[in-house]
Amino acid sequence: MNVDGVNYFHVKVVGLLFVATSRANLSPSLVLELLQRIARVIKDYLGVLNEDSLRKNFVLVYELLDEVVDFGYVQTTSTEILKSYIFNEPIMVDAGRLPPLGPAAMFMQGTKRMPGTAITKSVVANEPGGRKREEIFVDIIEKISITFSSSGYILTSEIDGTIQMKSYLTGNPEIRLALNEDLSIGRAGGRSVYDYGGSAGSGAVVLDDCNFHESVHLDSFDVDRTLTLVPPDGEFPVMNYRITQEFKPPFRINTLIEEAGSLKAEVILKIRAEFPSDITANTILVQMPLPAYTSRVSFELEPGAVGQTTDFKESNKRLEWSLKKVLGGSDHTLRAKLTFSQESHGNITKEAGPVSMTFTIPMHNPSRLQVKYLQIAKKSKTYNPYRWVRYVTQANSYVARI
Repeated sequence: MNVDGVNYFHVKVVGLLFVATSRANLSPSLVLELLQRIARVIKDYLGVLNEDSLRKNFVLVYELLDEVVDFGYVQTTSTEILKSYIFNEPIMVDAGRLPPLGPAAMFMQGTKRMPGTAITKSVVANEPGGRKREEIFVDIIEKISITFSSSGYILTSEIDGTIQMKSYLTGNPEIRLALNEDLSIGRAGGRSVYDYGGSAGSGAVVLDDCNFHESVHLDSFDVDRTLTLVPPDGEFPVMNYRITQEFKPPFRINTLIEEAGSLKAEVILKIRAEFPSDITANTILVQMPLPAYTSRVSFELEPGAVGQTTDFKESNKRLEWSLKKVLGGSDHTLRAKLTFSQESHGNITKEAGPVSMTFTIPMHNPSRLQVKYLQIAKKSKTYNPYRWVRYVTQANSYVARI
Protein backbone atom coordinates (compact mmCIF):
# COMPACT_ATOMS: atom_id res chain seq x y z
CA MET A 1 0.00 0.00 0.00
CA ASN A 2 1.05 3.66 -0.44
CA VAL A 3 0.59 6.30 2.25
CA ASP A 4 1.91 9.87 1.87
CA GLY A 5 4.35 8.86 -0.85
CA VAL A 6 5.78 5.87 1.09
CA ASN A 7 5.30 2.33 -0.22
CA TYR A 8 4.76 -0.34 2.45
CA PHE A 9 5.39 -4.06 1.83
CA HIS A 10 5.04 -6.99 4.21
CA VAL A 11 5.08 -10.77 4.29
CA LYS A 12 3.94 -13.01 7.14
CA VAL A 13 6.25 -15.90 8.04
CA VAL A 14 5.37 -18.27 10.93
CA GLY A 15 3.31 -15.55 12.57
CA LEU A 16 5.96 -12.81 12.25
CA LEU A 17 5.62 -9.76 9.99
CA PHE A 18 8.62 -8.76 7.88
CA VAL A 19 8.14 -5.20 6.63
CA ALA A 20 9.93 -2.95 4.12
CA THR A 21 9.31 0.66 3.08
CA SER A 22 10.39 2.60 0.02
CA ARG A 23 9.84 6.06 -1.45
CA ALA A 24 10.95 4.89 -4.90
CA ASN A 25 8.63 3.23 -7.41
CA LEU A 26 10.08 -0.28 -7.54
CA SER A 27 8.80 -3.77 -8.30
CA PRO A 28 6.60 -5.10 -5.46
CA SER A 29 7.47 -8.71 -6.33
CA LEU A 30 11.18 -7.88 -5.91
CA VAL A 31 10.62 -6.54 -2.38
CA LEU A 32 8.30 -9.40 -1.37
CA GLU A 33 10.85 -11.96 -2.59
CA LEU A 34 13.60 -10.10 -0.70
CA LEU A 35 11.55 -10.21 2.52
CA GLN A 36 10.97 -13.95 2.10
CA ARG A 37 14.69 -14.51 1.58
CA ILE A 38 15.61 -12.37 4.59
CA ALA A 39 13.25 -14.46 6.73
CA ARG A 40 14.88 -17.65 5.41
CA VAL A 41 18.42 -16.38 6.07
CA ILE A 42 17.50 -15.35 9.62
CA LYS A 43 15.95 -18.80 10.20
CA ASP A 44 19.11 -20.47 8.87
CA TYR A 45 21.26 -18.56 11.36
CA LEU A 46 18.95 -18.69 14.39
CA GLY A 47 17.69 -22.24 13.83
CA VAL A 48 14.17 -21.39 14.93
CA LEU A 49 12.21 -18.32 13.90
CA ASN A 50 10.06 -16.81 16.66
CA GLU A 51 9.83 -13.68 18.80
CA ASP A 52 12.11 -15.05 21.51
CA SER A 53 14.92 -15.98 19.09
CA LEU A 54 14.72 -12.54 17.41
CA ARG A 55 14.92 -10.70 20.75
CA LYS A 56 17.90 -12.71 21.98
CA ASN A 57 19.73 -12.42 18.64
CA PHE A 58 18.95 -8.80 17.79
CA VAL A 59 22.64 -7.94 17.21
CA LEU A 60 23.11 -10.92 14.87
CA VAL A 61 19.92 -10.10 12.93
CA TYR A 62 21.00 -6.46 12.59
CA GLU A 63 24.38 -7.62 11.29
CA LEU A 64 22.66 -9.89 8.74
CA LEU A 65 20.41 -7.06 7.52
CA ASP A 66 23.44 -4.75 7.24
CA GLU A 67 25.16 -7.24 4.92
CA VAL A 68 22.07 -8.21 2.90
CA VAL A 69 21.03 -4.60 2.15
CA ASP A 70 23.74 -1.95 1.86
CA PHE A 71 22.66 1.70 1.40
CA GLY A 72 19.31 0.50 0.07
CA TYR A 73 20.83 -1.91 -2.47
CA VAL A 74 20.55 -5.69 -2.15
CA GLN A 75 23.99 -7.35 -1.96
CA THR A 76 23.36 -11.06 -1.31
CA THR A 77 20.80 -13.35 0.30
CA SER A 78 23.02 -16.44 0.24
CA THR A 79 23.53 -18.05 3.64
CA GLU A 80 26.79 -19.53 2.41
CA ILE A 81 28.29 -16.21 1.20
CA LEU A 82 27.14 -14.36 4.33
CA LYS A 83 29.15 -16.71 6.56
CA SER A 84 32.31 -14.87 5.44
CA TYR A 85 30.99 -11.56 6.76
CA ILE A 86 28.99 -12.51 9.88
CA PHE A 87 30.95 -12.78 13.11
CA ASN A 88 28.31 -12.91 15.86
CA GLU A 89 27.42 -16.34 17.21
CA PRO A 90 23.72 -17.22 17.51
CA ILE A 91 22.17 -17.55 20.96
CA MET A 92 20.11 -20.73 20.79
CA VAL A 93 16.61 -20.72 22.28
CA ASP A 94 14.42 -23.51 23.57
CA ALA A 95 11.92 -23.96 20.72
CA GLY A 96 8.95 -24.77 22.92
CA ARG A 97 10.76 -27.77 24.50
CA LEU A 98 10.56 -29.74 21.29
CA PRO A 99 11.29 -33.48 21.24
CA PRO A 100 14.67 -34.48 19.80
CA LEU A 101 14.81 -34.73 16.03
CA GLY A 102 14.41 -38.31 14.91
CA PRO A 103 12.44 -40.35 12.40
CA ALA A 104 9.45 -40.75 14.72
CA ALA A 105 9.50 -37.20 16.10
CA MET A 106 9.82 -35.33 12.81
CA PHE A 107 6.20 -34.31 12.58
CA MET A 108 5.10 -34.25 16.21
CA GLN A 109 3.04 -31.14 16.82
CA GLY A 110 4.47 -28.73 19.37
CA THR A 111 2.75 -25.45 20.18
CA LYS A 112 5.44 -23.42 18.43
CA ARG A 113 6.58 -25.91 15.84
CA MET A 114 5.94 -25.54 12.14
CA PRO A 115 5.07 -28.94 10.68
CA GLY A 116 7.32 -30.34 8.00
CA THR A 117 10.00 -27.65 7.91
CA ALA A 118 10.86 -27.07 11.58
CA ILE A 119 14.54 -27.97 11.62
CA THR A 120 15.45 -26.04 14.73
CA LYS A 121 19.23 -25.90 14.41
CA SER A 122 21.44 -23.06 13.24
CA VAL A 123 23.63 -23.71 10.19
CA VAL A 124 26.57 -22.02 11.94
CA ALA A 125 26.27 -23.43 15.46
CA ASN A 126 27.95 -26.71 16.44
CA GLU A 127 26.63 -29.51 18.62
CA PRO A 128 27.70 -29.62 22.30
CA GLY A 129 31.35 -30.60 22.38
CA GLY A 130 32.19 -28.64 19.22
CA ARG A 131 31.28 -31.41 16.78
CA LYS A 132 28.82 -31.00 13.96
CA ARG A 133 26.25 -33.69 13.26
CA GLU A 134 26.41 -34.69 9.60
CA GLU A 135 22.85 -34.82 8.26
CA ILE A 136 20.63 -33.58 5.47
CA PHE A 137 16.88 -32.97 5.36
CA VAL A 138 14.70 -33.17 2.26
CA ASP A 139 11.06 -32.10 2.60
CA ILE A 140 8.45 -32.62 -0.12
CA ILE A 141 5.85 -30.00 0.79
CA GLU A 142 2.61 -29.86 -1.18
CA LYS A 143 0.03 -27.11 -0.69
CA ILE A 144 -3.27 -28.11 -2.25
CA SER A 145 -6.17 -25.96 -3.44
CA ILE A 146 -9.57 -27.60 -4.04
CA THR A 147 -13.06 -26.22 -4.55
CA PHE A 148 -16.03 -28.59 -4.20
CA SER A 149 -19.49 -27.97 -5.60
CA SER A 150 -22.56 -28.20 -3.36
CA SER A 151 -23.08 -31.78 -4.57
CA GLY A 152 -19.51 -32.79 -3.71
CA TYR A 153 -17.92 -32.71 -7.17
CA ILE A 154 -14.47 -31.17 -7.62
CA LEU A 155 -14.67 -27.86 -9.50
CA THR A 156 -11.00 -26.83 -9.30
CA SER A 157 -7.90 -28.58 -7.99
CA GLU A 158 -4.24 -27.65 -7.92
CA ILE A 159 -1.03 -28.64 -6.16
CA ASP A 160 1.80 -26.18 -5.49
CA GLY A 161 4.75 -28.33 -4.50
CA THR A 162 8.29 -27.72 -3.31
CA ILE A 163 11.24 -30.02 -2.70
CA GLN A 164 12.93 -28.20 0.17
CA MET A 165 16.45 -29.08 1.32
CA LYS A 166 18.48 -28.12 4.36
CA SER A 167 22.03 -29.37 4.59
CA TYR A 168 24.24 -29.73 7.64
CA LEU A 169 27.00 -31.48 5.67
CA THR A 170 30.56 -30.19 6.02
CA GLY A 171 32.52 -29.60 2.86
CA ASN A 172 29.40 -29.31 0.65
CA PRO A 173 29.65 -32.76 -1.03
CA GLU A 174 27.86 -33.47 -4.31
CA ILE A 175 24.37 -34.94 -3.93
CA ARG A 176 22.26 -36.98 -6.34
CA LEU A 177 18.50 -36.87 -5.82
CA ALA A 178 16.46 -39.41 -7.81
CA LEU A 179 12.75 -38.83 -8.43
CA ASN A 180 10.05 -41.07 -9.97
CA GLU A 181 11.33 -42.60 -13.20
CA ASP A 182 7.91 -42.06 -14.83
CA LEU A 183 7.86 -38.35 -14.02
CA SER A 184 6.41 -36.30 -16.92
CA ILE A 185 6.44 -32.55 -17.38
CA GLY A 186 3.63 -30.86 -19.29
CA ARG A 187 0.13 -32.04 -20.02
CA ALA A 188 0.41 -35.51 -21.51
CA GLY A 189 -2.30 -35.26 -24.15
CA GLY A 190 -4.76 -33.83 -21.63
CA ARG A 191 -4.84 -37.04 -19.63
CA SER A 192 -5.26 -37.13 -15.89
CA VAL A 193 -2.55 -38.47 -13.60
CA TYR A 194 -4.91 -41.38 -12.86
CA ASP A 195 -4.88 -42.44 -16.52
CA TYR A 196 -1.39 -43.78 -15.95
CA GLY A 197 -0.31 -46.99 -14.30
CA GLY A 198 1.19 -47.27 -10.86
CA SER A 199 -0.22 -47.91 -7.44
CA ALA A 200 -0.67 -45.27 -4.75
CA GLY A 201 2.65 -43.86 -3.61
CA SER A 202 4.50 -44.73 -6.83
CA GLY A 203 4.10 -44.71 -10.58
CA ALA A 204 3.72 -41.86 -13.05
CA VAL A 205 3.52 -38.26 -11.91
CA VAL A 206 2.53 -35.52 -14.39
CA LEU A 207 3.69 -31.99 -13.61
CA ASP A 208 2.28 -28.98 -15.46
CA ASP A 209 5.55 -27.13 -15.02
CA CYS A 210 8.53 -26.87 -12.70
CA ASN A 211 11.68 -24.85 -12.01
CA PHE A 212 14.96 -25.61 -10.25
CA HIS A 213 17.43 -23.92 -7.93
CA GLU A 214 20.50 -22.45 -9.61
CA SER A 215 22.75 -25.07 -7.96
CA VAL A 216 20.91 -27.99 -9.64
CA HIS A 217 22.50 -29.66 -12.69
CA LEU A 218 20.04 -31.29 -15.10
CA ASP A 219 22.53 -33.26 -17.20
CA SER A 220 20.89 -36.61 -16.45
CA PHE A 221 17.39 -35.40 -15.55
CA ASP A 222 15.88 -36.20 -18.95
CA VAL A 223 17.43 -39.68 -18.90
CA ASP A 224 16.74 -41.03 -15.40
CA ARG A 225 15.02 -38.13 -13.53
CA THR A 226 18.06 -37.57 -11.29
CA LEU A 227 19.07 -34.15 -9.98
CA THR A 228 22.73 -33.45 -9.24
CA LEU A 229 23.69 -30.56 -7.00
CA VAL A 230 26.18 -29.20 -4.49
CA PRO A 231 23.86 -27.88 -1.75
CA PRO A 232 24.64 -24.41 -0.38
CA ASP A 233 24.42 -23.82 3.35
CA GLY A 234 20.97 -23.18 4.74
CA GLU A 235 17.47 -24.01 3.62
CA PHE A 236 16.60 -23.65 -0.07
CA PRO A 237 14.05 -24.96 -2.62
CA VAL A 238 15.61 -27.59 -4.90
CA MET A 239 12.55 -27.67 -7.15
CA ASN A 240 9.15 -25.98 -7.37
CA TYR A 241 6.34 -27.61 -9.32
CA ARG A 242 2.65 -27.24 -10.11
CA ILE A 243 -0.02 -29.84 -10.87
CA THR A 244 -3.54 -29.07 -12.10
CA GLN A 245 -4.51 -32.58 -13.18
CA GLU A 246 -7.16 -34.24 -11.06
CA PHE A 247 -5.97 -35.92 -7.88
CA LYS A 248 -7.66 -37.66 -4.99
CA PRO A 249 -8.62 -35.11 -2.30
CA PRO A 250 -7.51 -36.02 1.25
CA PHE A 251 -10.83 -34.92 2.79
CA ARG A 252 -14.46 -34.95 1.68
CA ILE A 253 -16.82 -32.38 3.17
CA ASN A 254 -20.60 -32.78 3.36
CA THR A 255 -22.83 -29.99 4.64
CA LEU A 256 -26.56 -30.02 5.34
CA ILE A 257 -28.64 -27.05 6.55
CA GLU A 258 -32.21 -27.66 7.72
CA GLU A 259 -34.68 -25.02 8.89
CA ALA A 260 -36.29 -25.85 12.24
CA GLY A 261 -38.84 -23.07 12.44
CA SER A 262 -38.82 -19.36 11.69
CA LEU A 263 -35.98 -18.53 14.08
CA LYS A 264 -34.00 -21.78 14.18
CA ALA A 265 -31.92 -23.99 11.88
CA GLU A 266 -29.57 -26.93 12.18
CA VAL A 267 -26.23 -27.37 10.42
CA ILE A 268 -24.72 -30.84 10.00
CA LEU A 269 -21.04 -30.91 9.03
CA LYS A 270 -19.37 -34.20 8.12
CA ILE A 271 -15.76 -34.75 7.08
CA ARG A 272 -14.27 -38.00 5.83
CA ALA A 273 -10.53 -38.70 5.66
CA GLU A 274 -9.79 -40.29 2.27
CA PHE A 275 -6.13 -41.12 2.96
CA PRO A 276 -4.75 -44.48 4.28
CA SER A 277 -5.49 -45.54 7.85
CA ASP A 278 -1.79 -45.58 8.85
CA ILE A 279 -1.57 -41.81 8.31
CA THR A 280 -2.78 -39.12 10.72
CA ALA A 281 -3.75 -35.54 9.86
CA ASN A 282 -2.97 -32.84 12.41
CA THR A 283 -4.34 -29.43 13.41
CA ILE A 284 -7.56 -29.58 11.39
CA LEU A 285 -9.74 -26.48 11.47
CA VAL A 286 -13.16 -26.30 9.79
CA GLN A 287 -14.77 -22.88 9.41
CA MET A 288 -18.19 -21.83 8.14
CA PRO A 289 -19.66 -18.31 7.90
CA LEU A 290 -23.23 -18.19 9.25
CA PRO A 291 -26.09 -15.78 8.42
CA ALA A 292 -25.49 -12.25 9.75
CA TYR A 293 -28.59 -12.47 11.99
CA THR A 294 -27.35 -15.57 13.88
CA SER A 295 -27.50 -14.76 17.60
CA ARG A 296 -26.59 -18.06 19.28
CA VAL A 297 -25.14 -21.48 18.36
CA SER A 298 -25.16 -24.70 20.39
CA PHE A 299 -22.94 -27.60 19.36
CA GLU A 300 -23.28 -31.37 19.55
CA LEU A 301 -20.24 -33.58 18.89
CA GLU A 302 -20.34 -37.30 18.14
CA PRO A 303 -20.18 -39.64 21.17
CA GLY A 304 -16.64 -40.33 22.36
CA ALA A 305 -15.11 -37.40 20.47
CA VAL A 306 -11.60 -36.64 21.77
CA GLY A 307 -9.45 -33.62 20.97
CA GLN A 308 -12.28 -31.68 19.32
CA THR A 309 -13.37 -28.14 20.19
CA THR A 310 -16.10 -25.87 18.83
CA ASP A 311 -16.65 -22.13 18.90
CA PHE A 312 -18.97 -19.46 17.54
CA LYS A 313 -17.17 -16.22 16.68
CA GLU A 314 -19.95 -13.73 17.20
CA SER A 315 -17.91 -10.78 15.89
CA ASN A 316 -17.78 -12.17 12.35
CA LYS A 317 -20.61 -14.77 12.66
CA ARG A 318 -18.34 -17.72 12.01
CA LEU A 319 -18.57 -21.34 13.18
CA GLU A 320 -15.25 -23.03 14.02
CA TRP A 321 -14.62 -26.73 14.54
CA SER A 322 -11.13 -27.80 15.56
CA LEU A 323 -9.85 -31.40 15.53
CA LYS A 324 -6.44 -32.18 16.97
CA LYS A 325 -5.95 -35.42 15.03
CA VAL A 326 -7.85 -37.37 12.36
CA LEU A 327 -6.96 -40.92 11.35
CA GLY A 328 -7.16 -41.92 7.71
CA GLY A 329 -10.45 -43.57 6.73
CA SER A 330 -12.37 -42.08 9.66
CA ASP A 331 -15.56 -39.97 9.65
CA HIS A 332 -16.39 -37.11 11.99
CA THR A 333 -19.67 -35.24 12.37
CA LEU A 334 -20.68 -31.98 14.02
CA ARG A 335 -24.22 -30.75 14.62
CA ALA A 336 -24.82 -27.07 15.27
CA LYS A 337 -28.19 -25.61 16.25
CA LEU A 338 -28.56 -21.99 15.18
CA THR A 339 -30.82 -19.38 16.78
CA PHE A 340 -31.66 -16.28 14.75
CA SER A 341 -32.51 -12.77 15.94
CA GLN A 342 -34.94 -12.27 13.05
CA GLU A 343 -36.83 -14.35 10.55
CA SER A 344 -35.04 -15.46 7.42
CA HIS A 345 -36.71 -14.05 4.33
CA GLY A 346 -34.50 -15.94 1.88
CA ASN A 347 -32.65 -19.20 1.41
CA ILE A 348 -30.39 -19.83 4.41
CA THR A 349 -27.96 -21.82 2.27
CA LYS A 350 -27.31 -18.69 0.21
CA GLU A 351 -26.48 -16.68 3.32
CA ALA A 352 -24.15 -19.28 4.90
CA GLY A 353 -20.86 -20.81 3.84
CA PRO A 354 -18.81 -21.78 2.03
CA VAL A 355 -17.09 -24.28 4.34
CA SER A 356 -13.29 -24.05 4.44
CA MET A 357 -10.63 -26.32 5.96
CA THR A 358 -7.01 -26.04 6.99
CA PHE A 359 -4.92 -29.09 7.92
CA THR A 360 -1.50 -30.71 7.84
CA ILE A 361 -0.92 -34.34 6.83
CA PRO A 362 2.61 -35.63 7.55
CA MET A 363 4.09 -38.44 5.44
CA HIS A 364 1.51 -38.01 2.69
CA ASN A 365 1.55 -36.25 -0.67
CA PRO A 366 -1.36 -36.48 -3.14
CA SER A 367 0.85 -36.02 -6.23
CA ARG A 368 2.78 -39.26 -5.47
CA LEU A 369 6.08 -37.54 -6.25
CA GLN A 370 8.82 -39.45 -4.42
CA VAL A 371 12.51 -39.28 -3.66
CA LYS A 372 13.67 -42.72 -4.76
CA TYR A 373 17.14 -42.31 -3.31
CA LEU A 374 19.42 -39.63 -1.87
CA GLN A 375 23.08 -40.28 -2.69
CA ILE A 376 25.91 -38.31 -1.09
CA ALA A 377 29.46 -38.31 -2.47
CA LYS A 378 31.64 -40.15 0.05
CA LYS A 379 34.69 -38.37 1.45
CA SER A 380 35.86 -41.58 3.15
CA LYS A 381 34.72 -45.16 3.73
CA THR A 382 33.38 -44.28 7.17
CA TYR A 383 31.50 -41.17 6.01
CA ASN A 384 27.80 -41.97 6.30
CA PRO A 385 25.68 -38.89 7.17
CA TYR A 386 22.08 -39.10 8.31
CA ARG A 387 19.46 -38.64 5.59
CA TRP A 388 15.91 -37.54 6.37
CA VAL A 389 13.27 -37.52 3.62
CA ARG A 390 9.86 -36.29 4.74
CA TYR A 391 6.53 -35.60 3.07
CA VAL A 392 3.81 -33.19 4.14
CA THR A 393 0.50 -31.99 2.68
CA GLN A 394 -1.03 -28.67 3.70
CA ALA A 395 -4.26 -26.94 2.73
CA ASN A 396 -3.70 -23.78 0.74
CA SER A 397 -7.38 -23.25 -0.16
CA TYR A 398 -9.80 -26.05 0.67
CA VAL A 399 -13.37 -24.88 0.11
CA ALA A 400 -16.76 -26.60 -0.21
CA ARG A 401 -19.77 -24.68 -1.47
CA ILE A 402 -23.12 -25.26 0.21
